[in-house]
Amino acid sequence: MHDGNETSPAAVEVLVRKRRKGIYILPNLFTLAALFGGFYAVVMAMNGRFDLAAAGIFCAMVLDSLDGRVARMTNTQSAFGEQMDSLSDMVSFGAAPALIAYEWSLRGLGRWGWIAAFVYCACAALRLARFNVNTGVVDKRYFQGLPSPAAAALVAGFIWLMTELGIKGQQVPWVMFGFCLYAGLTMVTNVPFYSFKDIQMKRSVPFVVIVLIALGIAVINIDPPTVLFGIFVLYGLSGYVLYAWRRIKGQPTSVISTSTDEPDERGLHR
Repeated sequence: MHDGNETSPAAVEVLVRKRRKGIYILPNLFTLAALFGGFYAVVMAMNGRFDLAAAGIFCAMVLDSLDGRVARMTNTQSAFGEQMDSLSDMVSFGAAPALIAYEWSLRGLGRWGWIAAFVYCACAALRLARFNVNTGVVDKRYFQGLPSPAAAALVAGFIWLMTELGIKGQQVPWVMFGFCLYAGLTMVTNVPFYSFKDIQMKRSVPFVVIVLIALGIAVINIDPPTVLFGIFVLYGLSGYVLYAWRRIKGQPTSVISTSTDEPDERGLHR
């Protein structure tokens, strides 16, 4: 006689199929490509090609901005993809910029040089960990602290610009020191930075928007190192401007959401 709690072979097969969860290829391909960009940047820095190293960081930024959007558009989000994205970000925007900065300029400062590189790397890790923990309670319109790709762009953009101008890293070690500390520490502040996540890519836009995008691409191509570095310097300062503006206006400066509409968020805003 069969026990009443015995599971039939057909039910067992269904359970096994449910447990065998695959990995979505498309978004993870973008994540792996971004990871390769960071790895490529480190290899190029080891070979003394700092211009290509910086370009690798910027390519990783573009690919990193696409993987999440692709996952949402194709409905292929997964916990595996989220963890993979965080690990890729740590390599491309945490370890890689710190190592490139050290190889290019900070090595000449001795102990102070590797301290600056480590502070940047450690702050990137802390920022990514905090982002993962606070995802459900942070206002989606803003980042809590400077996002790691933008911080990496500040460091890599400065190296790229100086390389294009023919300035050696040994000539500006303390400037590089300052950029590493500023970018690193700004990542772990509570200063709000606009995230651009409320821009809906699926909505129709006026024709003039497409024209402005084309003009923006043209301006960047005039002198990519200068224009891109300038853009990210302005973005790196924008959070402090927004913070000061909110303080002056008496508005809340925290980006922790105060909404308790979602059941999972109740009790998280005390």
